[in-house]
Amino acid sequence: MISVVIRNKNQSKALEFLLSNLTRRYSKDIDEVIVVDNLSTDNSKEIANKYNARFETISKFSYGGSANFCAEKANNEIIAIFSAHSYPVSPDFFSKIKKAFEYNKNLAGVRCLHSSNDYKNYIQNISAKQDPNKSGLIFSGSAFRKSVWEKIKFNENVPTFEDKDWTKRVLKAGYDIEFAPVVFNYNISRNSRQLFFRFKNDVVGNYQIWHEEPKLSSVLKGTMYSILNAFKVLLESIFYATKRLLFMLKFKFNKPEKFEY
Repeated sequence: MISVVIRNKNQSKALEFLLSNLTRRYSKDIDEVIVVDNLSTDNSKEIANKYNARFETISKFSYGGSANFCAEKANNEIIAIFSAHSYPVSPDFFSKIKKAFEYNKNLAGVRCLHSSNDYKNYIQNISAKQDPNKSGLIFSGSAFRKSVWEKIKFNENVPTFEDKDWTKRVLKAGYDIEFAPVVFNYNISRNSRQLFFRFKNDVVGNYQIWHEEPKLSSVLKGTMYSILNAFKVLLESIFYATKRLLFMLKFKFNKPEKFEY
């Protein structure tokens, strides 16, 4: 059987949809669901209890630390990982994952499909060794083997990309990471403050893991592009909002003929 662990913070609505989905559609494949919660102030705990999910609280959150906490709390050998704002779609989602681990005893983890990059790399058979970033583990909609994690823990010193860091070290140790041909959805909308927080972590993470240092010219170019693009979007929004208003006024006073059925 499979353990499912879910990272959550104040996402009770999304969490309820995910837990309902897991309960109604996948109960034959999973026997343990754990919500790893980062001090939520909403009713996430009540939602977890409603669906008989184990509720574990992590008070000092970091991406690598929470990943290790998730793995530590799970009892099964195969651990599937989700964020509360993601959910499996394919009806054979977990059965395909189990078959992958049964077939390849050297398999450390599988990455499921949710984006154009995933689909393209899967279709073109681009392995994690060739592209550890886009074909390696992601900490949502992936699964890993606990016995491998017990040897190679997630790095708690990186600000983000704990999954990519783990991928590189696991591959270097001689294990495999593959795609699982099943689909999940990752549904999140971030505000400007959250996007900036993610941006800062990504810059540091890219430098630590991929050794990519942004050039000053690229930073300035990107800033100017962002400013110009924001003005362009604003002007287009005003232009088409005005056109919609004019169209609706015209429609109001010159309606087309109705069809009778």
